[in-house]
Amino acid sequence: GYPPEMLDLDLDLEADLGIDTVKQAELFATVRAAYGIERDEKLKLRDYPTLQHVLGFVRDRAPQFATTAPTGETDGNETSGNETPAGPATVPSDDVASGFPRRVPIAVLRPTLGACAATGVDLGAGTRVVMMADLGGVAETLADQLRERGVEVLQINGAPKAKALETQLAKWRGEGAITGVYWLPALDDEGPFAELEPSAWKEATRVRVKLLATTMRALYDDIAPAHTFLVSATRMGGRHGYDAGGALSPMGGAVRGFTKAYARERGDALVKVVDVASAATPADIASALVDETLADRGVVEVGRTDDQRWSVGLAEQTVTADESRSLGADSVIVVTGAAGSIVSAITADLARASGGTFHLLDLTPEPDPADTDVERFVSDRDGLKHDLAQRITDRGDRATPALVDRELARIERLRAAHDAIEAVRSAGGTPLWYQVDLTDADAVMAVMATVRGRSPGVDVLLHCAGLEISRFLADKPQKEFDLVFDVKADGWFHLLRGLGDTPLGAAVVFSSIAGRFGNGGQTDYSSANDLLCASVSNFRTSRPGTVGIAIDWTAWASIGMASRGSIPKMMALAGIDMLPPEIGIAAVRHEITASGPGREVVVAGRLGLLLDERDELGGLDPAAATGDLGVLGPMIGDVAAWTLRDGIVVRTTLYPTVQGFLDDHRIDGTPVLPGVMGIEAFAETAALAAPGWSVVAVEDVEFLAPCKFYRDEPRTLEIIAQLHPDGDELVAECRLVGRRSLAGQGEQVTTHFTGRVRLSAEPPGPGETAVVAEPTGSVVTPQEIYRVYFHGPTYQVLAGAWRVDEGAAGRFAADLPANHDPSDRPTLMDPRLIELCFQTAGIHQLGTTGTMALPHRVARVVVRLGSGTGGWRALVTAVGEHGGADAVVVDADGVIRVELTGYETIAVPTPVDDDALVPLREAMT
Repeated sequence: GYPPEMLDLDLDLEADLGIDTVKQAELFATVRAAYGIERDEKLKLRDYPTLQHVLGFVRDRAPQFATTAPTGETDGNETSGNETPAGPATVPSDDVASGFPRRVPIAVLRPTLGACAATGVDLGAGTRVVMMADLGGVAETLADQLRERGVEVLQINGAPKAKALETQLAKWRGEGAITGVYWLPALDDEGPFAELEPSAWKEATRVRVKLLATTMRALYDDIAPAHTFLVSATRMGGRHGYDAGGALSPMGGAVRGFTKAYARERGDALVKVVDVASAATPADIASALVDETLADRGVVEVGRTDDQRWSVGLAEQTVTADESRSLGADSVIVVTGAAGSIVSAITADLARASGGTFHLLDLTPEPDPADTDVERFVSDRDGLKHDLAQRITDRGDRATPALVDRELARIERLRAAHDAIEAVRSAGGTPLWYQVDLTDADAVMAVMATVRGRSPGVDVLLHCAGLEISRFLADKPQKEFDLVFDVKADGWFHLLRGLGDTPLGAAVVFSSIAGRFGNGGQTDYSSANDLLCASVSNFRTSRPGTVGIAIDWTAWASIGMASRGSIPKMMALAGIDMLPPEIGIAAVRHEITASGPGREVVVAGRLGLLLDERDELGGLDPAAATGDLGVLGPMIGDVAAWTLRDGIVVRTTLYPTVQGFLDDHRIDGTPVLPGVMGIEAFAETAALAAPGWSVVAVEDVEFLAPCKFYRDEPRTLEIIAQLHPDGDELVAECRLVGRRSLAGQGEQVTTHFTGRVRLSAEPPGPGETAVVAEPTGSVVTPQEIYRVYFHGPTYQVLAGAWRVDEGAAGRFAADLPANHDPSDRPTLMDPRLIELCFQTAGIHQLGTTGTMALPHRVARVVVRLGSGTGGWRALVTAVGEHGGADAVVVDADGVIRVELTGYETIAVPTPVDDDALVPLREAMT
């Protein structure tokens, strides 16, 4: 509601109060019910634009002014005509699930470094940087480039022991300030995991990530201010493995995870992990590392390939079940960390879905059925805690809460193990328990030999084991870092080694949002988790017969350790949702049985501060980004930002009395942005973001809300596009957003249009040919068309329309006024040729149904203008429900220049004058 003093009766319902036409219809339905006013089929909402007009409506039509509150009942026919009354609020059954969409990490395009702001790091004389060398020559090349700038390079050679490295770093620190660190070992290919021995694995992870932890702990206070940096390098393919090829050299995932976590702990410093293509040369890599040090503070994860820069974003994607991946009684499932309460619940769910054989691995021994403590954990937890304290005292120790909790945690794991075993048995399955330390290579090999001996293959390997001890790096002993890392990472390697070449249907690894986004206090946990993510991504090339799935969990609610103590409150303060068990438990089964390739999946609700931008503008320098754009189309104004969450943001101010596409596209006198100019805006923005690429199609366009220019005042619109790879093409996910300040309501933000632009390194090929039949009957004239349509001269694109078979044809008008000002700004989609399709389809719909409709959706539009010869004609076919149509535009030679498919409209409730419809009906029926 509004304070009475703010309700000026001359305020426009829509322009000033933000009450759109749907809400206006609801308002009138409520007013009529309140005052007993009969329904008027001819009532037009535009005749009542202000509160004063609404009051006049009541005075003129109410049989009497009501002095008591009316009942508010309606007659049951309120949904017809122009009015849509409000119904009772309903909560969908999947309301909780809707807050936890399925999100997957994807590679997203970044701006060129020339468009980015400087980082504030100085690589000049007097700067001292530490460099851990690779074995492929990048370190030598990078050192040469840095020395040419006057930088003193402090190079770590070979693979020193942690103590020796600490000593060397302390010596360097004593000799002067250290500005930055370049960490290069992950540029070296560790080779296929299947060919590594445990000792080689241990040494490879020690050099890549454990010595990195040693280094950054020693330099924790040095690499903290804004002018300091950590830049690590990986060679996973140039897009961090988030592409069809998957991650190469997946040990780089451990370095990436560490780097992201360190960035959370040292928010002022420049922290980046730069991923490069396998074929990148030492000179190219060295130059890229220097450039990334000097520009773009907006992202931590950077990829370099095909002369483009990438980072990692999130996209919502849904999948459906695949019968070929269903679970059954013959399924063989291996589960690690099986005594965890969360894992136990997931195991029970998978058991109910399959009734198969479960090999359950954990450090916890198989529970003794005679152990009464296991039952008391559920039935008498408080009494059990009291007895545990007494037992500790009786053995001569002090019964501290920590000791009691440690004993209780041991029993809790035994209880979870019991529940998992019983769940498998209850489902008719076979549970087999193995007590094993996953960091013991020989022990894991023995267990996996038993698994292999019982079945020819494994359907699902579920690696859930893990240990988490949160402590900032400066306070985290190396022994603790190693333990947390090894349980997950070494355990995973030992499992794969033990499995050997045994067929594996799906591998599921438990990662976390700490692995995906990094988290302060969890450099070890993030490193191990992200290594697992890169490893299953690598299955696309190393194990193509296995579906690799990584699940980035948020903290669970009601179950598991994170649901206790202060963690839920801390999560709430950070704006991060806890995960309801019913969502998390089902997610594992859903991913295992889902169609499509396996991939990393974020299972979380709101992610709060984890999605906060590191830089408000995404690292962009708007002046630099806008100043060198060259020739631009009419829908491009200024490049305002390029954020990780949204992508490129273009702000364009449009003046309705200047731009013909607005001045001559008025509905009830108010300029409205044509849908075709929204399509043009998407194409221009996508092409701007990807110079050198060609727009081949605009797809899945939805016109959600009209973009109006009230009182002929200018408006600034935002065109937002997030670009990601799709095979050999790029796809831009686009939105057109408008913002308005409303009296008493602050800023109103509306997404008017959405769509997708597809780009290719090559322009679309030449079109085929088509014949547009000449009229054999009536032709609707421009005068007759624009007696019905609202368009002014600039958008009176139809010079005539006639029926062709079950569709219609339209002739493009010659000598139209300029579409936009300045008129020499080029368009990519020739919007008025698309408008020719829209209007021709609309005339057919008017002539056959009498319904006026506006554009609502376009499945795909392709424009191949080239050197078209003019004489444009549109042919509309496949007219169906909701005005659905396909259309082409041909030139005078019959060459198809525009292809439009899946065009749909939405009916306008305003009735059309019967006399005006007569010539349209004659021509179209």
